[in-house]
Amino acid sequence: MKLRFFIDRPVFSGVISVVIVLLGVIAMFSLPVEQYPDIAPPTINVWASYPGANAETVQKAVIVPLEEAINGVEDMTYMTSTASNTGDASINIYFKQGANADMAAVNVQNRVNAALSQLPAEATKTGVTTEKQQNAELLTFALYSPDDRFDQTFLNNYMKINVEPRLKRISGVGKAQLFGSNYSMRLWLKPDRMAQYGLIPDDISAVLARQNIEAATGSFGANHPTANEYTMKYRGRLSGADEFGELVVKSLPGGNVLRLKEVADVELGDEYYNYSSQVNGHPAAMMMINQKAGSNASSTINEIHEVLHELDRDLPEGAEFVVLTDTNKFLYASIRSVIRTLLEAILLVIVVVYVFLQDIKSTLIPAISIFVSIIGTFAVMSMIGFSINLLTLFALVLAIGTVVDDAIVVVEAVQAKFDEGYQSAVLAADDAMKDVSSAILTSTIIFMAVFFPVAMMGGTSGAFYAQFGITMAVAVGISAINAFTLSPALCALLLKPYIDEHGNTKDNFAARFRKAFNAVFYRLSRRYVRGVMFILHRRWLMWSSIAVSFVLLVLLVNATKTGLIPEEDTGTVMVSMNTKPGTSMAQTVKVMERINSRLDSIGEIEYNGAVAGFSFSGSGPSQAMYFVTLKDWEQREGEGQSVNDVIGKIYAATSDIPDATVFAMSPPMIAGYGMGNGFELYLQDKAGGDITAFKKEADKFVEALSQRPEIGEVYSSFATDYPQYWVDIDAAKCEQSGVSPADVLSTLSGYYTGQYVSDFNRFSKLYHVTMQAPAEYRVNAESIHHIYVRTSDGGMAPLSRFVRLTKTNGPSDLTRFNLFNAISINGSPARGYSSGQVLEAISETARKVLPANYTYEFGGISREESKTTNNATLIFLLCMVLVYMILCALYESVFIPFAVLLAVPCGLMGSFLFAWLFGLENNIYMQTGLIMIIGLLAKTALSHVEAGADMVAPSDMMDGRILAIRETLDKAGYVNTPIMSYAVKYASAFYGPFRDAAESAPHHGDRKTYQMDPANAMEGLREAAADTDEGAAIVMVKPAGPYLDVIRMVRDNFDVPVAAYQVSGEYSMIKAAAINGWIDEERIVLESLIGIRRAGAKLILTYYAEEALKKGWVR
Repeated sequence: MKLRFFIDRPVFSGVISVVIVLLGVIAMFSLPVEQYPDIAPPTINVWASYPGANAETVQKAVIVPLEEAINGVEDMTYMTSTASNTGDASINIYFKQGANADMAAVNVQNRVNAALSQLPAEATKTGVTTEKQQNAELLTFALYSPDDRFDQTFLNNYMKINVEPRLKRISGVGKAQLFGSNYSMRLWLKPDRMAQYGLIPDDISAVLARQNIEAATGSFGANHPTANEYTMKYRGRLSGADEFGELVVKSLPGGNVLRLKEVADVELGDEYYNYSSQVNGHPAAMMMINQKAGSNASSTINEIHEVLHELDRDLPEGAEFVVLTDTNKFLYASIRSVIRTLLEAILLVIVVVYVFLQDIKSTLIPAISIFVSIIGTFAVMSMIGFSINLLTLFALVLAIGTVVDDAIVVVEAVQAKFDEGYQSAVLAADDAMKDVSSAILTSTIIFMAVFFPVAMMGGTSGAFYAQFGITMAVAVGISAINAFTLSPALCALLLKPYIDEHGNTKDNFAARFRKAFNAVFYRLSRRYVRGVMFILHRRWLMWSSIAVSFVLLVLLVNATKTGLIPEEDTGTVMVSMNTKPGTSMAQTVKVMERINSRLDSIGEIEYNGAVAGFSFSGSGPSQAMYFVTLKDWEQREGEGQSVNDVIGKIYAATSDIPDATVFAMSPPMIAGYGMGNGFELYLQDKAGGDITAFKKEADKFVEALSQRPEIGEVYSSFATDYPQYWVDIDAAKCEQSGVSPADVLSTLSGYYTGQYVSDFNRFSKLYHVTMQAPAEYRVNAESIHHIYVRTSDGGMAPLSRFVRLTKTNGPSDLTRFNLFNAISINGSPARGYSSGQVLEAISETARKVLPANYTYEFGGISREESKTTNNATLIFLLCMVLVYMILCALYESVFIPFAVLLAVPCGLMGSFLFAWLFGLENNIYMQTGLIMIIGLLAKTALSHVEAGADMVAPSDMMDGRILAIRETLDKAGYVNTPIMSYAVKYASAFYGPFRDAAESAPHHGDRKTYQMDPANAMEGLREAAADTDEGAAIVMVKPAGPYLDVIRMVRDNFDVPVAAYQVSGEYSMIKAAAINGWIDEERIVLESLIGIRRAGAKLILTYYAEEALKKGWVR
């Protein structure tokens, strides 16, 4: 299909662009909106619980068998695990970027199933769950009681029954995590009453197994021809505390029975008491919502708000919802900022385009191209599964200046045809497209080619580059389509020549503006050319500049701060708090009350939600976590009110609380890479040595890190001094009393742990029945004197007879990284330092401090950043090689492309210089910008090739000019580019019309000082001889008509072709006479040209060239 097709059918061309825009508009409203794409690697979590077990037992009995089975699962990269004194076991398995999360979950589940037989029965009874980790946190909210009317148990279960099911039905919700437990029927066994009746906890378990059951009881009358049919239904599981209290435990003498309520207090309570949640110091139930992969984060959060607003109407009086963290707030603020930048960029580009094109209609065509390209890109983004995020919007902002190029090329080409004398806009557009279509197509392909290989890079950084690069490549591709279809059609419809059919320039504002602007632009251009020539004549200066650029580039790359994602004020602070080892939940809550009062004094904080029993580093009664919500950015625009300033105020406000260790940081910029925005590493003991010695080495390492100026805060919550008791069973005494050690341990577990022993139905849900001794019966170690186990003769003996307790210390949590014991260390950069500098400081410190059998591995975002630097270097090299090969193909030379590539160090040096001066990081944004610079370089190089001169023709007659140009061309590889010398150029009055039209110098006097005297013919021969000796391939005589004799003399004396220039005075005399009807224009023109040719000219330069060809005067 010829391009004239689109020019002749402007409606068809317009429809193509309208369809592109419509598809883009539709896609804009359906594309997912998120801060960053879902680039975190797939993560699978395996969770199990071993009630009552300490961390070491959980690790040996649960973690180790599961890890051994899971290790090496397909596409796995690394694995971490945590065992806690609460009996919880958690294993996170991380997979390669791009791995199928569903298949990964299936593969892990198969491995877990194979290991279930090796786990304790108590762990398998509570269940081992395997699920995909939903990475992106959307929103954290709480249901709290401002007047303390409701306790946490009620609030937790109100959320569980009435709120959680509604939220899970929202399509974009992947996970709803409640920081609390379900209802449970608590059987508080009284050891003294149990002993009085000769009972142990196993007896109660057996009673529940016999009496609290569901059963199918059949029906009466089934299959009988005359009887009515009645279905029998059994009461089934119990549902209320009173019903459980009436359970028959055993028969007593005299026909009486012992009921459960006589040996236990029965109540509806919590299954676990591991968490305690507060909002501004009041009881609360807190829930975190995570996004389902591929969903629209913004619309999902809006739906959540709608559901909460709807549920709010039915809340009991004295209960309120409060949103603690909402990623939409920062997301909308960020996207609004980027969109504002996008609109400003579009406006600025349109203004610049108008300044250079100097016409409203000419400016309108590139402006339309911007909107078609940018909006149309959304349609392709939807097809390939991209989202609207900061990276894709950033690509569109940068693409604005590029997508306008092709339309400008078309417009300028059409205007050039008008300048050549075209009066028909259709013909001008047709011929212009023939000239520039190849350049547009080739330059677009080259620009896109730079980005597509980058998009194929793997890993997290590759996902970043893919989102940015493909978005920009698509925008440029659509701009090329627009340049071949709509732009030439609009040029044919809208553009008109500046000069009318009589040769008169239009006198309007545009013409006057054009005249003034061009005068200034030409003066600046001449100064630029003089500057370039100055450098070319001093090659040492050019090579020195390139060398200095190389040196500065190396220095600045090393001096510029590095990072992956810039840290930003999201309006949220995460605070982790640890109390001293051995602190109970109640004591931790008291410390939290002191911290709450300090947080209330910080004016920038709007809400603070706290969860006791959970923190960055694990779980336990001595740990707590705060979700701090700051006021809107508009309310804290003053000095000292940024998120980093608030973090500093939190440290200052809590520094005098002796029982609390506080660590505060911003949430991670990329979801799925840990809880905070700082660094994360795991110190590993490869030798499997003593945990206490490992702790000492970790403390030395943390101390060394804290001395580094790059690191602001660094801490490890791992401790081995949590007070514990070592339990020994006296097997001899057990044997003498007819008690097995298993019976002793079972009784101990039944009273001191919360054992799951049965189920019950209530509120249309299934809950657990949990038995345990009341808190007052298990206050300290002496309590085992009042706990009894049944002997073989039916008597009761205190546990203290068989159990020996020894005070000891141990860890509250145990961590493993890739099957080795590990200690987690977290921290954040000091003010003014980047994350990249912190990673380098950690590496240097580790080499100096760590013994040979200890090593470390980064986790979370730090792990990705440590790998990204190498990827960035590889990507830059790949882009450079690609550009080089493209230039080699275009120039047909392996050396000429270096002339272009040597400009890259200068450009990169400038980028790094500005980054260094303004304290910016070399992060993912800067790297994507640098990749775009390389793409633009390739496109610019191609434009030089497409616009390259076939011949060099200097007109200044400077002595030695031909030799200088010939040497320069030869050294640059342009040995086949000829030079035409203005050797014989006379100081003629025939130049007048051109000088007047172009307002050319001289304004006073003439050029007789260096142009030849019309009376001197021999001087022309001497100049021709000098120029041919210096390398001129063609010599010119100017003017032509008055100097036919000189043309003949030059032709006879030199073997090179002779050119003759029929100048503006000669043209004007013929044209004026023809307009007045005095002569036959065609015959006069042909006669004059034949005369010049007969005199010996091989080439004739004339203003009649195009007209003579078009009108068929010459062929």
